[in-house]
Amino acid sequence: MPVSKNALIRYKTIDNCLRNHYRKWTLNDLIDACSDALSEFEGRDESLSRRTVQADIQMMRSDKLGYNAPIVVKENKYYTYADPDYSITNVPLTEQDTAMMADAVSVLKQLSGFSAFAGMEDIIGRLEDRVSAVKHEKKPVIYFEKNDALVGLHHIPALYDAITRQRPVSIIYHSFKNPVPQEFTFSPYVLREFRNRWFVFGRRRAGKDVFNLALDRILSISPAPAGVKFIPMDRYNPETWFDDAVGVTKDRTMKPKSVRIWANAKEAPYIRTKPFHKSQMVVEADQDGNTVFQINVILNQELEREILSFGEGIKVLAPKELVESIGKRIKAAAKLYE
Repeated sequence: MPVSKNALIRYKTIDNCLRNHYRKWTLNDLIDACSDALSEFEGRDESLSRRTVQADIQMMRSDKLGYNAPIVVKENKYYTYADPDYSITNVPLTEQDTAMMADAVSVLKQLSGFSAFAGMEDIIGRLEDRVSAVKHEKKPVIYFEKNDALVGLHHIPALYDAITRQRPVSIIYHSFKNPVPQEFTFSPYVLREFRNRWFVFGRRRAGKDVFNLALDRILSISPAPAGVKFIPMDRYNPETWFDDAVGVTKDRTMKPKSVRIWANAKEAPYIRTKPFHKSQMVVEADQDGNTVFQINVILNQELEREILSFGEGIKVLAPKELVESIGKRIKAAAKLYE
């Protein structure tokens, strides 16, 4: 059963008190101790009721949380543990706990082959041993899409370390558009995955726009030369930067636009259940199931690729520039089949 943070603080406080056998604990003493603990952890400066702490003691005595704490009352007023070695921190995992951990280990095992989590193999192995000791191993039922042939994933640990330590790096990068690789210093801010491809966002120079580098085009990463300083994020907020974008392509000059898309009865249900973007809404739907959707996003190549993936099942209605761009790409593709 779910337990609130405050309740857990009270249980731990009562446990610490009852483990201290060098003093006697009345109910009022336990109330004061729990009130002090909540004041310290939560900033709450109020006294708990007798009923609350009495209910906590009853909960600890029960098996609802798996504690079964041997709390007894001596001399009709002093609370203590009948077993002097008991503590709620020593309680073994319940069957439900073990089942949940087994499921978590199954999911974690899929990340263990990912180079960014290279240090997890030992941790996952120890968890798996602990869980399998009390529960028969079962086959995983959750699988993530992964492609072991993806290029550039081995760069993630170095970039992750540079981001968390706020240290610039020296990168040799070979863009698809340039015939020769380029070397430059880079201040990385955040890693982002889109459609099984990884990107790092950051700046080359102070005052310039944030841009992304595809990890599969990075040839090497090394520490930046001595004296090169990390460029702070400033106004760049990775938590909101992509709010108006599909994918990863964006700069400050791009402004979101109202995009309207017609979908036939076959494709509309898929778009309803897996929206193009979180801003998606239905603006029109007929009796046959044909639907017009609207999203407010910037226009980029990822959006166009998403639209094109539905083939003849959808049509862009607005804005005009997106209609023209999609039309040109469809006509160019059609010529390949003539």
